[in-house]
Amino acid sequence: MGFWKVSFGSVFLLLMLGFSSCSNKTKEEGTEKKSEEQPKIVNIINFIRLLEPRSESITEDVLYETVVKQVEMMQEYHLGGTFLLQYDALLDKRYQNLLKDLPDSSFEIGAWWEIPQPLVENAGMKWRGRYPWDWHANVGFSTGYTPEEREKLVDVYMDDFEAIYGYYPKSVGSWFIDAHTLNYMYEKYGIIASCNCKDQVGTDGYTLWGGYWNQAYYPSKKNAYMPAQNRENQIPVPVFRMLGSDPVRQYDDGVGNNHQGVVSLEPVYPKGGGDSTWVHWYFDQFVNGPAMEFAYVQAGQENSFTWERMKKGFEIQLPLIAQLRDEKRVTVETLAESGSWFKEKFPVTPATSVTVTKDLPGSDKKTVWFNSRYYRANLFWEKGTFRFRDIHLFDENLASDYLTQKLTDTQCTYFTLPFVDGFFWSSKNSIAGLRLKGNVDGQDVDLPGDDLKIDDSVPGQLKISWNLKTVTATMHMDMDEKEFSVYCSGNPSLKWFLDLSASSKAELPFQTIHPEKTECRFLETDYHVEAKQGSFVLPGEDVVFRIMPEKNRITLAFN
Repeated sequence: MGFWKVSFGSVFLLLMLGFSSCSNKTKEEGTEKKSEEQPKIVNIINFIRLLEPRSESITEDVLYETVVKQVEMMQEYHLGGTFLLQYDALLDKRYQNLLKDLPDSSFEIGAWWEIPQPLVENAGMKWRGRYPWDWHANVGFSTGYTPEEREKLVDVYMDDFEAIYGYYPKSVGSWFIDAHTLNYMYEKYGIIASCNCKDQVGTDGYTLWGGYWNQAYYPSKKNAYMPAQNRENQIPVPVFRMLGSDPVRQYDDGVGNNHQGVVSLEPVYPKGGGDSTWVHWYFDQFVNGPAMEFAYVQAGQENSFTWERMKKGFEIQLPLIAQLRDEKRVTVETLAESGSWFKEKFPVTPATSVTVTKDLPGSDKKTVWFNSRYYRANLFWEKGTFRFRDIHLFDENLASDYLTQKLTDTQCTYFTLPFVDGFFWSSKNSIAGLRLKGNVDGQDVDLPGDDLKIDDSVPGQLKISWNLKTVTATMHMDMDEKEFSVYCSGNPSLKWFLDLSASSKAELPFQTIHPEKTECRFLETDYHVEAKQGSFVLPGEDVVFRIMPEKNRITLAFN
């Protein structure tokens, strides 16, 4: 991601996980055919800046040599990928000569949509930045310009790209692109794929929170971060989530500080993509975890980090990716190829999942991320207990602040609609969540369990079962694109329920809580969550609300 990130993730034991034996086991269990039906897609995306004003030691030569080394290692392992060019790098002859020599059968050249000084001036506007490239969101990104100015910037970039390469780019990436720009690129220049940053809070001044957590989605015409619910209201360009976020640790990193560190596949991070144990664990879960329609991850790194810092991570990741490709466990392709496949297969955003059933050595944490065009949910197991760590709703009618107006602040924020927010509603001493509890011997307690099972064999559905330990019962969580159900089997007399807790200082969206629904308001938008089965109650001060089952089942609707 940005140049000055610091990772605050946990220190992991340097123990190899025996990835090859796990791969062989999966083949023996006969899941190879399913993997073909539900592909595991890897994009290696490296994007290129001409200069780096944040460090005098990172010269244009250092940045260029970084890309040369990336190309050399990718070719060494016969791995194709995507190079995305910022405008000033697009005009540089060295990058032109380097990239034109790459075979277009396996490499793609596209656009990286950060706005440097030459692009602004060639579009007939005055540069407002502190440096020839300024990473502040009101200068270096399209959000800092009016819709008319955005179109001028696009036209200049596309004309110059076509003059150099003989075609328009099919892929355009950025930490974030506004909906007006993205739709204009599609309608006038026919782009077929885009990518944006993982969810994060405050990193480099950019907050993206509550979105479709991984894989890809069709954005709303009013908000490029918000998945659309209906085909007529979506921009028909799939947006892939970048950086390979740690499904377990990234979310909680920085809780209580309103700012996150980074725990991701990016090769420069020693507690993520630069650590062999972490990388092998990540790809083990990526390849073997139930993902529903498909799994996706972006590898690669921006050249601003320099080859010296990313070399170790590349040396860990690229041989492993090549091995998995050779074993037909993953598909390595360009961003445009992934976008084309997505558009052919999915008329609207599909439901997908990211699952971790075995964490790093020394940890018992497990998690499931479920995404659809209507909502996302994160299920989290820790120390034998369960909670919904996150639930956010999507609304294609919620327009971004930057749809028609330009950003004047240096901070850029994109949000969706919260129902459970385990980050913003937590403090260091109070972790928010929708917890599974029960009344045992007259006391409301967490219900401990183990033996988690996840089933994605039914298209569009994710079924989870979890055996309880202190009572004879199994909890089930069934999820589809519009709703989820929680129910209990094996013990009809068990008194169980879901409790939402939050920090006393949390700013909650709940306006009115009725037995059949909660009415919420966030970002001047009204929304509600309906209890199709079960009911909301208010048990006391320490609980925001409780959801009681009806006939041993709770079903919540998010559409």
